[in-house]
Amino acid sequence: MSVTAFRATEPSAAEQARSVLAAAGSLTVSTDGYRCDLVGRHILDGKGRLWLRLPADGHLAARVACAPRGALAALLAFTDVAPIAVRDRVRSRLTLSGWLTVEDAEADSEAEVDSVDLRLDLARVTLETAAGAVDVGLDELVLAEADPLTAFEARMLTHLADAHPDAVAELTRLVDPRHLHGVVRVWPLALDRYAITLRLEHARSHHDVRLPFPTPLREANQITRQIQTLLALARTCPRRRRPVTRP
Repeated sequence: MSVTAFRATEPSAAEQARSVLAAAGSLTVSTDGYRCDLVGRHILDGKGRLWLRLPADGHLAARVACAPRGALAALLAFTDVAPIAVRDRVRSRLTLSGWLTVEDAEADSEAEVDSVDLRLDLARVTLETAAGAVDVGLDELVLAEADPLTAFEARMLTHLADAHPDAVAELTRLVDPRHLHGVVRVWPLALDRYAITLRLEHARSHHDVRLPFPTPLREANQITRQIQTLLALARTCPRRRRPVTRP
């Protein structure tokens, strides 16, 4: 059975964007004449609004407070990096543009006294993947939800690569044989509710293939059964030379 025998399904661009925002631990903020990297400073609320909680005496907070009408044009950039040490680890990039404004401290009783909350009023959201760049509708972003595997994906992929390399190689039996020619290594690159993505490395290049699950999962605890189902299908396919999974 080839990978093309499955019904290919993927998260929407808005779902991918929400997943990147939920998983990212850092971001880069760019304004006119100023740029900084922030770690652990962004919050995404239930309404899809993004906030930055920063030191009240910080440079960025001061620039926003002094901006005309209290709004500073800004670009926020997030990078989705694969947890496995593959070539070209950047899986996607997400950029949010809009205006940063200072939120009234009295509106948030949990705010730290020495911090300030900056709200990003969105104007544009762009998601860039290997397939190209697309604009994400602002309403779609608000309505979308992060993938249920987002919080666990890195740990699951690392576990697959470290503890079950033979199983990862076994999954290549579901890949069209044409895509396996010259492959020397295979890695688990990504997981979402619809599929597992494998990175097929050649000596000097690479490409990725998605192996969709028979049915999309609804909860993270369903992933083991989905992987086992794919492995069972793989074992019914003709045995081919399997790529190695380690250098």
